[in-house]
This record gives sequence, C-alpha cells and structure tokens, in this order.
Amino acid sequence: MDIEDEETGSAGSLEERAAAAIDADALAADLGAIVAEPSVTGQERRALERLATLAAGHGLQPSLAAHDLAALRAAPGYPGEEAPRDELLVLSAVLPGREGGPRLCLNGHIDVVGPGKAAWSRDVYSGEIADGFVHGRGSVDMKGGLIAAMHAMAAVRRVAGETGAEVVLQAVPSEEDGGLGTFAALEADARFDACLIPEPTGFEVVLAHGGALTFTGIVRGATAHAAFRLEGTSAIDRYVPLHLAMAQHERRINADVAHPLMAALPLPYPMLVGRVAAGAWSSQVPDELTFEGRLGVEVGVSVEEARRRFEAMMAAADDGQGPPVEITWSGGQFEPCETLADEPFVELVRAAAAPELGEVPGLAGVPYGADMRMFRRHDIPVVMFGTAGFELAHAVDERVSIAELERLSRAIARVIVRFGAGAGSAA
Repeated sequence: MDIEDEETGSAGSLEERAAAAIDADALAADLGAIVAEPSVTGQERRALERLATLAAGHGLQPSLAAHDLAALRAAPGYPGEEAPRDELLVLSAVLPGREGGPRLCLNGHIDVVGPGKAAWSRDVYSGEIADGFVHGRGSVDMKGGLIAAMHAMAAVRRVAGETGAEVVLQAVPSEEDGGLGTFAALEADARFDACLIPEPTGFEVVLAHGGALTFTGIVRGATAHAAFRLEGTSAIDRYVPLHLAMAQHERRINADVAHPLMAALPLPYPMLVGRVAAGAWSSQVPDELTFEGRLGVEVGVSVEEARRRFEAMMAAADDGQGPPVEITWSGGQFEPCETLADEPFVELVRAAAAPELGEVPGLAGVPYGADMRMFRRHDIPVVMFGTAGFELAHAVDERVSIAELERLSRAIARVIVRFGAGAGSAA
C-alpha cells in the first residue's frame, strides 16, 4: 500500500516533507499548555478553548460548538454518562481539501479522569517538560494524541497549503464516562470516509474492542439483632452466591473467544464488582447490600443480549431467601466493535506508520470500551493508533514520551497525505 514514487512522485515528496516538518519542541510545548488546563469529565470548556486558540495559531480552522444535552439524552443510541455536566462542547479543527474529495476524521477526547488520592511527584496538571516526557494528567490519555494529530495537520498545511482530503480534528468531551461527545459530533456530521483515533496503543493498530456495561445491584434481606441473627436474613450472605456466579460468568464469556485479536489477550472481556456497600452497625443483621460493577461484552454480541444473559444468570443464582436481586444499568454503556482487517484504510495506516517505526505495525484488540464504536455505528472504517504508555493512563505520575509523540505525529502526517492521494480511502 506504499505510495510508489514513480506513480505519485509529488505525493511521495509531500509525505516526506510533511513528516520532516514536525517540530518536537513545539509539539511538547503545546501539549504542556493543554495538560495545564484541567479538564476532568464535565469540565472541559477551558481546555477546549485553549486548544481552539492553538489550532488557529497553526493555520487550521477551529469551531467550538455547543450541543443540546436534552436532545442528545433523548436520542436513539444515547450512550449514557456518569459525570455531572451542564454543557457539552465539541471542538472541530479543519484542514481543507479539494472539493468533492474524501474526508478523514482524527478524533480524540479532551476529558480526563481525576488525580486520585495518592501523591504525585509533580503537580497533577503541571504540563512540565522534563527528561524527555510531558508530565501531568491527560498527557498520555489522550491529550498527547490530540496534539500530535493537530501538529500533523499543521505540518501538511505548511508544506502543501491543503491536501486532497479534508481532514477534521474532533476534540471531544465525555469519552471517559460513555462517549457522549463523539456521539454528539457524529449526530451533527458523520460524512467521513475513515477515522483514526490516536489513543495510546503501543504503536499497534487496534481494530477491535470489547464492550463495557456498568450496572448496579441491590440485594435485600431482613434486619435483626446480632444475638438473634437467625431471626433475620443477611443481605451480605445473600450476595455471596451472586458474587461467585458473576466470577463464573466471566470465565464463561472468556472461554473459546472467537475473535482472533481479542483471543490473544489474557482477559478479553473483564468483569468486575468495584464497589460493595452494606450494613449500618456491627451488631445488626444487614438488610440491604448495594454492589456496582462492570460487565465485559464480547465482540459480536449486542448489549441487549449481554444484559439479558447477565440478568438471567443473576436470577438463577438468587437464593430465594428474600426479594429477587434488582439489577439496573446506568452510566456509560459501551457496545463492542470491530473494523475488518481487510479494510483499505487499515493497510493505509499500517503502511504509513512503517517508515516511522521501522516495521509494519501489528494488529490488536483491546479489552476496554472506546469511541471507535461510535464510528462503526455509521459504517465508518476506524482504527486506534498511538504511543506507548497506556499503563500510565488514569495512574499516578502520568506522562508521555516526546520522542514517541513526534513519531506518532509524523506517522499521522503520512496518513493524511496518503489518504488525500486516494491510497486506501473509501472515496
């Protein structure tokens, strides 16, 4: 899928010049400025406004749009959300292309998770540039990818003015709690021929991700004095077989995984109970227990089917010593998705990245939900491709390698040029 110089010499030359135009120092400085703007989910405005200013300074065409929350929450396919918010803003920055040419989306989320309770060695939002890294919350997940994409677009603009494809950078909120930002952006404009999401993937091209559904369960019992506990029914005791049944359910859905990229993972479809609360006093039989968790969903299985199977499994495990367990589905609801490996855009991205990596990147699946699924709903070929460092996402002392960001930005610049030249585009 490489662009052959004898066939498209000018495009090949443009690709090299665009890649060479990436300035690692400027990239790091812009990322530091954006990391320094806290943007915990639901509070993204200042970071988006700052990013819009940076995009304009690079000669791109930014537009910050407010979306109708009430309409989105009532729309078919609404993905759920967890963080409180009173506005939803999406930034689009455009690199124009030829009239009637293909359209490429570069999508990334600006929202970040909170800092946690453990101490950091630097200020959480320092954006400090030191030891070859940009430090701070959101540096790797995924403000670094957004800035790398913006600099790739800016480099192409500097060396060519425009490219054959119109390129739209979407900087979205609310990815961390369900994907409402990308959902809104695509409700407004889904006329894309392909999309690249520069999430941290260790420079693998991610084609598939599992689903993730959050749930809350309530187990009820009957209270009594501890000295006469046989007169009561402990909600904790009633919960134990349910917990064991959920562990068995995880084993079941991870047995004989069909998708080859997901099958390569140690645990393709994780299931976790992350919070349990019960009881009011040590000498009183607890009459209510609440548990909250996350259910993994297999590629190829609908969220409706996953919910049905889970609820049936819980009903079968109920001990019948009180009211049936109550299950509700809340928060982010991520369905699984996949892009087929034989999509031309997949080969384009792999071939474009190879000169920067020294080899053709491998293909991968990931066990977490992502905004890829939003594009697949619209039948848009989409991949995730980005730096290493995913293990630092949501972690203490988050940071991202500047050298890897430069490599990523150069690879994205090559993708833009090749896509505009028609290599692997759907246009």
